[in-house]
Amino acid sequence: MSKPVKQIHLAAHFPGVNNTTVWSDPASGSHIEFASFVHFAQTAERGKFDFMFLAEGLRLREQNGAIYDLDVVGRPDTFTVLAALAAVTDRLGLTGTINSTFNEPYEVARQFASLDHLSAGRAAWNVVTSWDAFTGENFRRGGFLPESQRYTRAESFLAAAHTLFDSWPDGALLADKQTGHFLSDPHTGEFQYQDEHFDISGRFDVPRSPQGRPVIFQAGDSERGREFAAAAADAIFSRHGTLEAGQAFYADVKGRLARYGRRPEQLLILPAATFVLGETDAEAAELAQEVRLAQVSPQTAIKFLEQLWNRDLSDHDPDGPLPTVDPVVGENTIARGRASVRMYRDPVATAREWRARAEAQNLSTRELIVEVTGRQNFIGSPATVAADIDRLVQADASDGFILVPHVTPGGLDPFVDRVVPLLQERGVFRADYTGATLRDHLGLSRPPVPAE
Repeated sequence: MSKPVKQIHLAAHFPGVNNTTVWSDPASGSHIEFASFVHFAQTAERGKFDFMFLAEGLRLREQNGAIYDLDVVGRPDTFTVLAALAAVTDRLGLTGTINSTFNEPYEVARQFASLDHLSAGRAAWNVVTSWDAFTGENFRRGGFLPESQRYTRAESFLAAAHTLFDSWPDGALLADKQTGHFLSDPHTGEFQYQDEHFDISGRFDVPRSPQGRPVIFQAGDSERGREFAAAAADAIFSRHGTLEAGQAFYADVKGRLARYGRRPEQLLILPAATFVLGETDAEAAELAQEVRLAQVSPQTAIKFLEQLWNRDLSDHDPDGPLPTVDPVVGENTIARGRASVRMYRDPVATAREWRARAEAQNLSTRELIVEVTGRQNFIGSPATVAADIDRLVQADASDGFILVPHVTPGGLDPFVDRVVPLLQERGVFRADYTGATLRDHLGLSRPPVPAE
């Protein structure tokens, strides 16, 4: 029997808190004006996307003791933006990254339950941990958790939040309009949760929301992160967007679900993906190279170099060879607040690999940085990009993609106008929304209130 054709899930990531955006492009706009968020969200909804996604930055990044000014360094409050967007969209899911290290379960649960009510069931929470004490300095408990305990707190945080979401029965109302008395059980909203991280009890003041709970995303790629996702997440924001890496990640994470009593369709794998469109594949390839050079200016190349070398290289020539000295091993004191620093587990070995690659391909420092930091996924004509996306999803390398355009806020428009219709013609993407909530879009059931 032939394998059934999978329906593709598409979402859009408002690019920020990174250096994806090409600031020099005349079409590049604000990352803080509400009009930018509105344009982006309404474009995604016009394309019948499942949701839009906001990342989070909790502190301005620094390099060499100064604010890093070559990428997006700030972002308005996530809940404020998403709540405002709920008023100017009708079906689009609204996903926000909210930290579990520096927040409290009651506050976050209340905010997400409120957002789910205001949006009529379109809220989603990307649960993340914070990895550095530098970011934590902005908070009362800054840096108080060692890395080994951050997922333990995240697991506890999510369990506490679920206790709050589930403290109301479905359909319960606060009070009879005539008498002002409770119509439901007098224990409605009561909760108690206690473990090594939290000891909270009281009464939750937001009735059960349209989705019951927000859709839960997870973005970690470590062994602990994958296990956390298999146990508790509805979807994963992955970085494995190629065929082989995607298939390996897909099989690994979905293979963990059975021990938690879950089925493969109960967890969606959605890698981040960039795209560059052209009239032809050749034109798109030329444009993609121009985009990469714009994303990695000479100054940006030096900043990336410093993040690995962990030393001041401001005098280094970006058009010359890589430094002959080795990186400084130990705590990174050059770049602060950047997740990319964590990726270099063995800086000296990585520098050795970079030198070998640069020598083999005759690459300058900047050209090498363009190569090693590039994550361009889909490059080609609209027909080529539609075919590539469909091929990866049908091959179980993903369940869909979260698209990250390089121009804000209009960079998503060409994809919606030129690629989405081709996916619809293939019969692998919806022609219109068929449900009202984000769980409907993602094919996820509404969680029941646990029995007493």
